[in-house]
Amino acid sequence: IILLQHLSVSFQLSLIFSFSFCHFAGISGQYPLVQNVTVTEGGTANLTCRVEYNDNTSLQWSNPAQQTLFFGDKKALRDNRIELVRATSSELTISISDVTLSDEGLYTCSLFTMPVRTAKAYLTVLGVPEKPEINGLTKPAMEGDHITLTCITQGSKPAADLRWFRNEKEVKGAKEVNASGKTFTVQSSLQLHVDRNDDGVAYTCRVDHVALAQAPQQATEVLEVHYAPRVEIIRSPAVPQEGQKLKLECVSRGNPSPDPVMWTKDGGELPDLDRVTVEGRELTFTSLNKTDNGTYRCEATNHLGTSSAEYVLYVYDPNALGQQGTDHALIGGVVAVVVFVTLCLIIVLGRYLARHKGTYLTNEAKGADDAPDADTAIINAEGHHAHAEEKKEYFI
Repeated sequence: IILLQHLSVSFQLSLIFSFSFCHFAGISGQYPLVQNVTVTEGGTANLTCRVEYNDNTSLQWSNPAQQTLFFGDKKALRDNRIELVRATSSELTISISDVTLSDEGLYTCSLFTMPVRTAKAYLTVLGVPEKPEINGLTKPAMEGDHITLTCITQGSKPAADLRWFRNEKEVKGAKEVNASGKTFTVQSSLQLHVDRNDDGVAYTCRVDHVALAQAPQQATEVLEVHYAPRVEIIRSPAVPQEGQKLKLECVSRGNPSPDPVMWTKDGGELPDLDRVTVEGRELTFTSLNKTDNGTYRCEATNHLGTSSAEYVLYVYDPNALGQQGTDHALIGGVVAVVVFVTLCLIIVLGRYLARHKGTYLTNEAKGADDAPDADTAIINAEGHHAHAEEKKEYFI
C-alpha cells in the first residue's frame, strides 16, 4: 500500500511538471517575429509575421492607421492592392502591390494571446527620381560666352545625387536640395566659360539614387560653339626647288567653316594660272621656277571674323643647292680637323709643362749680395764671380 501511494504521488508530480514545462514553453515562444521592409515606389512589398510556437492563436496585420488588413486568412480592408500570400498557424504573409509613398509607415502584427502580443515592421518606400532635364544651353554658343547649365530632377526620396561629366571626365557642379512634401527636388548648376575647345563636347547630368541601382537616369547635351577662323599654311616639300612640284595647303579652323579660302601673291592675283592651280584649300605649282618667288597669302572668313597666314616662297637652283651642300660639308670637315689638332697640341704642351721645371740665374744674383758696393757688384756680375751665392728663380 505504501509503495502504491509513493508511485501515485510521483506520477502526479510528473504530470504537474510536464504541464508546467509545456505551458511555459508555449508562452515563451508565442511572440510574433517581423522584419522591416524597403520597397521602391510602384513595386510590391511582402510583410511576413511568424510565431515559433503557436497553439492555433490567430495572427493579424494592421496598417499605420491601425486598420486591420488581414485577420488570419480573412481580408478585412477593401483594397485590391492587398493580397494574402500565406496563412498558417505559425505564419501570416500579405503583399501590397503598386506601393505609393502614402503606404510608408509602421505595420503591426498582433498575436491574440492573453495578453495580446505585437511586433512592428517599418515599411520604407523609396521615391524614384524623374529623368533629369538640362536647361540654360544656348545653341549655338559664341566663343567667350559665359553660360550656366542647370540640371534638375524631382520626386526622389531620399534626395538624389547629381553628377556632371564633360565627355567621360567628371566635373564638379553646385548642388541645391529642396523638400516638396515627402519627396525632394534636386538641382545642380555648372558654370562654363565657352571656348572653341568646347565645340562638340557632350555634357552629361547623371542621377545617382538607391532606387536606380540597376538603371541610372541621365541627360546629355552637346555644345555647339561658333568661333572665328584660324589659318595655317602647310607646304610640301619643305625645300622647294626649280622644276619640282609644290603644294601649299591652307588649313583653316572655324565654325561655321570658312569656305572658300582666298589665295593672293604679293597682295595681288596669282600669276600664270597654267602652272598654278587652286583646288579647295590647296595651291599647287606644277613646275616651279624663279618667277614664282614671292609672298603668298591665304585668307579665311566667316561671320565672326577673318584670319590669314603668309608663306614666303624662294625657289632654289638644284645644282647650286647641291654645290652649296658640298662646300658646307668640306668646310665643316676642315674646321673639325683644326679643332682636333689644336686640342691635341694643348694637351701635349700641358703634360710637358707639368712634368718639367727649369732654373736660370739672373745677373743680379751672380755675387751681387757679396759686393761691398754697386761697382763691385757689376764687376762680379760681369766676371762671373766664383764665390758668389747662386740664386735661382723657378718657373713652371
